[in-house]
Amino acid sequence: MKRTIAIVCGGDSSEHDVSMRSGAGLYSFFDKERYDIYLVETRGMDWQVHLNDGSRTPIIYKDFSFVENGKSKKFDYAYITIHGAPGENGIMQGYFEMVHVPYSTSNVLVEALTFDKFALNQYLRSFGVSVADSILIRKGEENDVNPADVEQRLGMPVFVKPSTDGSSFGVTKVKKVADLKPALDVAFAESDEVMVEGFLAGTEITCGCYRTKQKMVVFPITEVVTENEFFDYDAKYNGQVEEITPARIPEEIADRVRKITSMIYDILHCNGIIRIDYIISPEGKINMLEINTTPGMTVTSFIPQQIKAAGLDIKDVLSDIVENQF
Repeated sequence: MKRTIAIVCGGDSSEHDVSMRSGAGLYSFFDKERYDIYLVETRGMDWQVHLNDGSRTPIIYKDFSFVENGKSKKFDYAYITIHGAPGENGIMQGYFEMVHVPYSTSNVLVEALTFDKFALNQYLRSFGVSVADSILIRKGEENDVNPADVEQRLGMPVFVKPSTDGSSFGVTKVKKVADLKPALDVAFAESDEVMVEGFLAGTEITCGCYRTKQKMVVFPITEVVTENEFFDYDAKYNGQVEEITPARIPEEIADRVRKITSMIYDILHCNGIIRIDYIISPEGKINMLEINTTPGMTVTSFIPQQIKAAGLDIKDVLSDIVENQF
């Protein structure tokens, strides 16, 4: 019998609609001969299954089931493609643990940790991973921040970004001290914790991977080139970027990136596909920027590009990920 798969998308962050596009991408990629596939759109506590006739029906939360044509159906697996809360911070994973439904992402602890950029950086630094120096500021503390002290510690420019948010919203590149407090206001509109991070010059790249019981698969590396100040929302979603796969970097550096990516995956004991972003400094130092545990999955997103560049069929990759938990 076919397994019934829920592609769980939407969510509560500013990237709800982006997540829906990832859901549609995944729906097109999955092997329909092997699985019965449904989109499950979430917004708050309103979870709706998109039925094949175009109608919707609510999720029954006690066992992650639904009713179609008068018959109850229970999902066998949840493929989470929510960018931000609650699918990328451990909350949704906790629900699936309680109803005993296997899911595509890492566990509650890992999702919570990777969602908190500041905490993740401190944790991985203890394993020798190179990250930018940063300062954490909590809501209510912003008026205690002395911009001159920030400049002395981190220099200029700096990035001001929500520390606990999965989206591209609220991020500002600050070039002068006078612009720091307005940038904090923008970031605090997205999160109660804000990270001020030192600027890292160099080449931006991103590398995806996944592990099954039998193998580790590290995809070809993508180089990210944009005329924008940084890889912001417009660069990500409005085409203001050039994405080059494989990246134009020396093979020796590419090999180190692949090894670091695999190492981080195993340190955290991740599950499913993750994507790690890096900055390679002019002298060849590899600095981790962040980890995406529910990376974009539209046709033009990084991971589908990398899978294609690897000569793999995305249908088979997704089947790998699902079957690894049965």
